[in-house]
Amino acid sequence: MHPTLQSKVAIVTGAGRGIGRAVALKLASAGAAVVVNDLDETPANEVVAEIEHAGGRALAVAGNVAAPDFGTRIVAATLDGFGAIDIIVNNAGYTWDNVIQKMTDEQFEAILACHLTAPFRLLRAAQPYFRNVSSSEQEQGREVFRKVVNVSSVSGTGGNAGQANYSAAKAGVIGLTKAMAKEWGRMKVNVNCVAFGAIETRLTQRVPQGESAFVSIEGHDIRVGVPAERAALAGREIPLGRLGTPEEAAGAIYLFCLPESDYISGQTVICGGGRGGF
Repeated sequence: MHPTLQSKVAIVTGAGRGIGRAVALKLASAGAAVVVNDLDETPANEVVAEIEHAGGRALAVAGNVAAPDFGTRIVAATLDGFGAIDIIVNNAGYTWDNVIQKMTDEQFEAILACHLTAPFRLLRAAQPYFRNVSSSEQEQGREVFRKVVNVSSVSGTGGNAGQANYSAAKAGVIGLTKAMAKEWGRMKVNVNCVAFGAIETRLTQRVPQGESAFVSIEGHDIRVGVPAERAALAGREIPLGRLGTPEEAAGAIYLFCLPESDYISGQTVICGGGRGGF
């Protein structure tokens, strides 16, 4: 039996850690060549090394997805490196929370830039390739499907206090998904979305009550983590009894990359263990 994604080429943003890393490894294990993006070069290269060590093909394209030229740069690097694009997973993201009266314009705009503007620009940059290759295939009487999977959140489907920026961006991703599914259906591109609930990543790491954890992103110290008591409560409220793993999250994205999803487009699936999240 051949690997399910043999000869496919995938772009995965935010793939140096967490869910993105698990997605990159999952797609590579199914036979896809993977372009691994991360804000930082070191984790991106580490994931590439993991894939190559397992016998797969990968290359790293480090950089901030919110940079105006990022979309064109990663599309060009993918076509130069592998000659095709079959799958795009818009996964990169982080949270920068605050209640609205304390949230700055910079906080609001940075999260929209990362979660909504960056996927828009990447898809815009990929459109000429999709158009040209689809036109050629249709002239040959061939029907070949390509896949876009955008990552949203239950904060986008239901809102979350302290996340006006993140909730707005993730709701926008769902709208972008629906619009692109209608625009790109004629090119045989399936565009779908996965909205995650509570998944074990560095953004949801346990921290002792009253303490904080931080990561540095673009010169800002961003508070991450969930108080241990709150995380335990969330686990009890999730019907499946615990937070999801990055590998389980990657499985939800993988479903939309398979040939079996060729007649599914414009949909949002919640991956949250039966509950919306925290």
